Amino acid sequence: MSIRGAANPSIYLYGPGKAKIVDHPTPTLDAPEDAGRIIVRVAFVGVCGSDVHFWNHGGINGKNVSESQPLIMGHEASGTVHAVGSAVQDLKVGDEVAIEPSDPCRSCPHCKRGAYHLCPHMKFGACPPDTPGCLTHFYKMPADFAYPLPPSISLREGALTEPLAVGAHAVRGVNVRPGQSVVVMGAGTVGVCAAVVARWFGATNVVCMDLQAGKLEGARAVLGGADGFETLMPRQGEAPMELAARIVRECGLGEGADAVVEATGAESCVQTGVYVLRKGGQYIQTGLGKVMIQFPIVDVSEKELHFHGAFRYGPEDFAVALDVLRSGRWEVAKLITKVWEFENTTEAWEATKRGEGVKNMIRVGGKEEAGVGTNGVARST
Repeated sequence: MSIRGAANPSIYLYGPGKAKIVDHPTPTLDAPEDAGRIIVRVAFVGVCGSDVHFWNHGGINGKNVSESQPLIMGHEASGTVHAVGSAVQDLKVGDEVAIEPSDPCRSCPHCKRGAYHLCPHMKFGACPPDTPGCLTHFYKMPADFAYPLPPSISLREGALTEPLAVGAHAVRGVNVRPGQSVVVMGAGTVGVCAAVVARWFGATNVVCMDLQAGKLEGARAVLGGADGFETLMPRQGEAPMELAARIVRECGLGEGADAVVEATGAESCVQTGVYVLRKGGQYIQTGLGKVMIQFPIVDVSEKELHFHGAFRYGPEDFAVALDVLRSGRWEVAKLITKVWEFENTTEAWEATKRGEGVKNMIRVGGKEEAGVGTNGVARST
């Protein structure tokens, strides 16, 4: 269907390769539990690798959409506050915000200890079976998971806050400190964001590795020119242990890297990450790949590595991401390869599936809406 005349056009996924624009009911704030919620008029939504996985397979890790239970997609978003609940005090209509698409229960043991991202009752945007995402014109959410954008950050840049928060969660998970060295496996959006945050936290030697020259070029566009940042491409047929030794040698890592952020999920990259670390180094897994892989467990034990999983983002990660954007030290917006119109969402997914560019983005609000800042001030997007 066309979005013309629709009150709240939304992108629904019905299964692998099947998506439609549907006029979803416009959300309201009428229920008692809506007092602390807001409605956001969505401006931009970034395309994530998980979106492509859903597009290809209809779900992930046993959570699937279907013809009888389709779902609105998208979770990397920014927008303008359209309405506020009666208890909301820190936001007002017209405020521009980055969206954290999380809605935890707030009362389970995980939430109580501050790990709300591990909440077993989490309602996360575009997560089956029944939590709608952000590829919709009007999105209802908890007010405290919307982060005001300062005037220096455009709505388009604001949609990058989510992947930057993923990078922040990874870097904080391995406790990166000033003067350390960090190797990032993968120069996609999350990998580059992790590299940026590592630099923000004071890492003096950051290396990004990827198989695709275009992605390394994108990483250099954001981080290149600064002392202590390098990119490296594996050679054809190069074994993980050989690649790790070359990274250490060519990038001057001494005994090995202090920390590794693995952002591909590829088995060979996981192995390389283990080999490239110094004794006592820290490793965090952000990329998702095969369910079972071959793993150099003896090296993990003999080097006494600290091994971590990473799941989305948690407390203060969005605050770190916004600090990075606000600083202006890195042109993170250079990650954006192309902005697609809402009606062409599946084309954006296909482009990402083909590996075209680093970050494809979808304009939801329309050209005029997305180019207007707080209080109607025109802003370049």
